Amino acid sequence: MDHSVQSSCRGMLPSAAPLAEPFVPFQPNDPNRYEAKAGLIRGTLFPCLDLPFLGMVNTEEKSDTPMHDLQALGFAVQELGLYLDTHADDAEAAELYERYADLYKAGMKRYAEQCGALRQTGSVVDGTYTWTQGPWPWEIAANGEG
Repeated sequence: MDHSVQSSCRGMLPSAAPLAEPFVPFQPNDPNRYEAKAGLIRGTLFPCLDLPFLGMVNTEEKSDTPMHDLQALGFAVQELGLYLDTHADDAEAAELYERYADLYKAGMKRYAEQCGALRQTGSVVDGTYTWTQGPWPWEIAANGEG
């Protein structure tokens, strides 16, 4: 690679570049929480962290499908896990985390039984990889099965 191309691949700040000043709101113990589906739409389970960018609020409802239910549960598990990283003594949140994790695990199993595995790790049956076997999601919809 010639020197001119090499130097253009490096990001450099000017010597007097200002640094960003992040704002991270304090999250109290036992905060109010959105339900999982509302949290997925808002981008957080916690209203105290719901700071819409430029006042724009996402209120678009997700359809009531098994896939969206799983997305909401998975999001809730992640959000509560992050919260518990800094609030390990919040027993109510820990209990809710376990409940959502159990619902997510059961939902993943039910979804795989009905529609096929969502992940490659759930697609090995009797030593055979099944994720390439149909029907594919668009084939199910085309046949009116979905």
